[in-house]
Amino acid sequence: MDLYFNIDADELVRKFGIAKNKAVKIVKDIKNEVSSIRERDPAAVNDFEVLTLYPGLHALLLYRVAHALQTSGRVYTARLISQMARSLTGIEIHPGAQIGKCLFIDHGSAVVIGETSVIGDNCTIYQGVTLGGTGKNVGKRHPTIGNNVMIGAGAKVLGPITIGDNAKIAAGAVVLKDVPANSTAVGIPARIVDRGAKKAQKFDCDQMNIPDPVFQELCQLKQRIAQLESKVNGSEDKDVNDEQ
Repeated sequence: MDLYFNIDADELVRKFGIAKNKAVKIVKDIKNEVSSIRERDPAAVNDFEVLTLYPGLHALLLYRVAHALQTSGRVYTARLISQMARSLTGIEIHPGAQIGKCLFIDHGSAVVIGETSVIGDNCTIYQGVTLGGTGKNVGKRHPTIGNNVMIGAGAKVLGPITIGDNAKIAAGAVVLKDVPANSTAVGIPARIVDRGAKKAQKFDCDQMNIPDPVFQELCQLKQRIAQLESKVNGSEDKDVNDEQ
């Protein structure tokens, strides 16, 4: 991997004036993220391809630089870099957000991560996802995402809510309330299905095998109708026999 890896901590210090310890951490995090992307994405051929062609990784690198500047008090420069990243990648990550290790932003277009968002380790976010606030509240107003969480394409997670470890947010869901660990949220507004299900595997990127609560309710309704029809038919047969 080092053969292709041309991001150097000293270069970050020279170009952006970041403290050396923060620059070293940025390089370490990006190296880990390249490896985690290759583990999760079957289309990734090698480290060089991931490093040069994946906009999610580019946005994350620029976020980590901007976040280091933000925490050093250089707020305007941090915001400037985040807006440059948005123009280059189509992904907007506020430099005030807190992001853990090995985040994979797949495809990336139209992803928005708000200022007070917190994201744990080993999470996967697909295109069109918003981690947004609600109204004009100040302070903590964006979601907190646990470890090993998968958020499907187009999902919206809004407000200062908590998504527990190993949770899944289905594609297109609008989540307005907390989601417990090891659960799946589906629909608009999102409802919890598979509450307390078996712990997900690390780097779980499956958007397909998610329960459909509407289909489940329709099946239950169909079953109930069949039971009622059976009772009605049985009652009618009894009345006919009594008349005879």
